[in-house]
Amino acid sequence: MLVFSGLALLTGIVAGFGAVFFRGLIALFHNLLFLGKLSFSYDATAHTPASPLGPLVIFVPVLGALVVAYLVKNYAPEAKGHGVPEVMEAIHYHRGRMRPIVAVIKSFASALSIGSGGSVGREGPIVQIGSAFSATIGELLHLPTWQRITLIAAGAGGGIAATFNTPVGGVLFALELMLHEVSVRTLVPVTIATVAATYVGQIAFGPHPAFLIPAFESPYFHLTNPFVLMAYAVLGVITGLVSALFIVTLYAFESIFEHRIRGSYYRQHCIGMLLVGLIFYALMMTCGHYYVEGVGYATIQDVLSGAHIGFVLLLLLFGLKLLATSLTLGSGASGGVFSPALFMGATLGGAYGMIVKSLAPGLDINPAAFAVVGMAGVVGGSTAAAVTAIVMIFEMTLDYRVVIPMTLTVAVSYGVRRAVIRNSIYTRKLVLRGHPVPEALQTHVYLTNSAKSLMDTRIETVPASETVEEFRKHPAADPSVWYLVTEDGRVVGLVSSEDGGETRPAMAPRWARWRGATSAWCGSRHRSAWSAEPCAGRMPLLHWLLPMAWTRPKM
Repeated sequence: MLVFSGLALLTGIVAGFGAVFFRGLIALFHNLLFLGKLSFSYDATAHTPASPLGPLVIFVPVLGALVVAYLVKNYAPEAKGHGVPEVMEAIHYHRGRMRPIVAVIKSFASALSIGSGGSVGREGPIVQIGSAFSATIGELLHLPTWQRITLIAAGAGGGIAATFNTPVGGVLFALELMLHEVSVRTLVPVTIATVAATYVGQIAFGPHPAFLIPAFESPYFHLTNPFVLMAYAVLGVITGLVSALFIVTLYAFESIFEHRIRGSYYRQHCIGMLLVGLIFYALMMTCGHYYVEGVGYATIQDVLSGAHIGFVLLLLLFGLKLLATSLTLGSGASGGVFSPALFMGATLGGAYGMIVKSLAPGLDINPAAFAVVGMAGVVGGSTAAAVTAIVMIFEMTLDYRVVIPMTLTVAVSYGVRRAVIRNSIYTRKLVLRGHPVPEALQTHVYLTNSAKSLMDTRIETVPASETVEEFRKHPAADPSVWYLVTEDGRVVGLVSSEDGGETRPAMAPRWARWRGATSAWCGSRHRSAWSAEPCAGRMPLLHWLLPMAWTRPKM
């Protein structure tokens, strides 16, 4: 355990530096392609200034698409898409094995997709990057399967923790989406990795939260009025429906590009990214900012800071972000869905908060509060990581007053989304591939009981020479009594009193799967016992019993 914990520590450190390297690549490509300068300085929560390229900035995403398509097509097809489903598939279907080159190609492909203006997030790539490194370490050291999978979960959680400065959220992400066992031997390594990764991330990016909310300097979650609770519950319904819409739209666009748009992967991806370029350039011309390009944190920060963004513009940004993200990922980009979900939740929640404020002006409601809760609602509903969403949004805002309404909204959102569409945005891709994954962590409660507490003492004995007709005459106060069938002083099988009752004149055909004696006993007519009542009555009980000699199935 000590050596394995050391490997987890190493995994966390590498995941932390991987997050730093990945964000540096995003900054490099973004500054180079949009602003024409070589710089690693990039504040995602500040809007990108107008590009000196003017209208030619529309083709920046197309340029990025060409390079991304080349990398993915020729070196690592697994790097296409948002990354988390590929990690889940490796855990459940490939015994925790991933190709090392995936980490390298995913880093450059996703950084190019985001840096060139693609509407995707960075959580999926960093999860896949950290997991690929962990899988490589496990393969090189010939670790057993459970340790490889645990290291993969540790790398994924560490990447999330370092990227968003959310150590607890990173642990929960690994528990809810990656691990199929929660115990000391898995939880301790994952926790060590996320702590180490967060420490590295805080050294590089600082200890401050991902988003600052100055509007929350005074409390805005007045839950003494039932109307406010109802308002957050209604927001949960809305975000649940939006989560379902997000999932359906994303995979609908994937299907459109794959089956309706003819041509190569290069052509499909370039068409999608050209449309994305047109969208964010149109926003720059009409609204003054690119808004939906990249991770979109600048827009989220505007909404949370109470910037003057009108109701109509918030709804417009919500719809355009949904369209831009679907175009980006549907056409074959490499990037995550977490950041787009945050964006849509913030804009939708902010717009809904304006409606609630207009309906109840006396409650002193701040739309930014609903924006924060909306972020958690869409993330929790779409990813099925409900607890992760609650904790991560709390860690990203560091405002504890958000927890109560957020918990209510996320719970409702998750339930509504599940009622509309069963699969999450991560598992949907695997289901379409014919690779479903477990929907919950489950354990058999009887595994904790002793054999003595489980055994049934309602047992009697009968001789094997007894016929079925004679067996039926045994009085049975309890129809669930089992009879041990004995021959020459040893137990040769067992039979239930229900199998000899008048309501079941012959044994169920299942016994014939174990003993082929029924047709032989009935002679040359080859009539089965359950279709030949007279023959069945004369048959010795030995041929009816459920044999005691079980063959252990091969694992």
